[in-house]
Amino acid sequence: MKNLIFLLFLVSQTLQAQSIYYLKADRLFDGEVVHEKWGVVVKDRKIEVVGNQTDIERNLPAEARTLDFGNATLLPGLIEGHSHLLLHPYNETSWDDQVLKEPRAMRVARATVHAERTLMAGFTTVRDLGTEGADYDDVGLKQAINLGIIKGPRMIVATRALIATGSYAPKGFSPDVSVAQGAEEADGHDGLIKAVRTQIGKGADLIKIYADYRWGLMGEARPTYTQEEIKLIVDIASSSGRGVVAHASTTEGMRRAIEAGVETIEHGDAGTPEIFRLMASKNVCLCPTLAAGDAISQYRGWIKGSEPEPERLQKKRITFKQALDARVKICMGGDVGVFAHGDNAREMEMMVNYGMSALETLRSATSVNADAFHYTDKIGRLQGGLLADIIVVEGNPSEQISDIRRVKFVMKEGRIYKSEK
Repeated sequence: MKNLIFLLFLVSQTLQAQSIYYLKADRLFDGEVVHEKWGVVVKDRKIEVVGNQTDIERNLPAEARTLDFGNATLLPGLIEGHSHLLLHPYNETSWDDQVLKEPRAMRVARATVHAERTLMAGFTTVRDLGTEGADYDDVGLKQAINLGIIKGPRMIVATRALIATGSYAPKGFSPDVSVAQGAEEADGHDGLIKAVRTQIGKGADLIKIYADYRWGLMGEARPTYTQEEIKLIVDIASSSGRGVVAHASTTEGMRRAIEAGVETIEHGDAGTPEIFRLMASKNVCLCPTLAAGDAISQYRGWIKGSEPEPERLQKKRITFKQALDARVKICMGGDVGVFAHGDNAREMEMMVNYGMSALETLRSATSVNADAFHYTDKIGRLQGGLLADIIVVEGNPSEQISDIRRVKFVMKEGRIYKSEK
């Protein structure tokens, strides 16, 4: 009986490995450009052929299963560049209360729901930039997804993130009381080396630092780590093949992080034309997180569509345009978790609203992010040999970006997770 069960298992695995899909639609965005009447052949976990439908159909294996989506667009699985799956919107529960009062088991339970919603929205990969007080729970979440225990996107995780002692939060407690912080405090030569290596050993795919934070004399954002400290972090991380990303919203915090060798700047609110030119010259990408600022402004009482934009958002429009003019590479990432998971497309819509073309926005969420995150040879494009992360949306998001929300099909590594055909 055991032999029979084992034989059936081998047969099922063989059949699964030999499954072939032919996906076709009126148009295909390959991560760079849009093609009319193209299709893609998937075998097992990978893309085998991408090209003109007539050419594909001339040599299509008889056993291939054809899925014709008609007036729709085939795209690479989208890549969320700035996520916190272990957070949920601040208008539900404040950040402080999530860090201090919510049991980590509950936060992980929420995160499993967030992960599935993200995948169903067409985002097959997320760069998750910090657990915000949940230690290394992103590593376990990633493993559960990889093992098929739960449904979710591929995760690139930063674990705890690094902060200078005294700079982060929660705050407002008696000096005699020590409370849990939303990231790991580490300073100085030996302390930073140990913290970086520990996070790597625990499963970090990259290191995130807070190059500035709201710890100024008047509560304003000010730089935290020195440029030398940031460079030390970069040197230690890069020796293991990992990059460093920096939360930086001040001009000086951005400058220090850029000069020290980080790969991406998160937020970049106080960027200047000079700073953005420096970023472009050093090939440092900007992840602007437009949707987070928009969401927080609404949580604070701004009525969008009825009232003028707050000054903060008006300035963000200006700096985003300056970054585009300087030809800084833009990573699509909304700081989702500040707002609802599964609503990731909100950032893409705002990028277009702030002056980026729909086509460039699609590139940002696919090939640009894949390249910036060192996944060029795996995801981000519809190209032979890459993993079969493919979505289908109704309409044409290269002309109307809101069509990116009309997801009718999601495939990750050749497995279908959503199909409304």
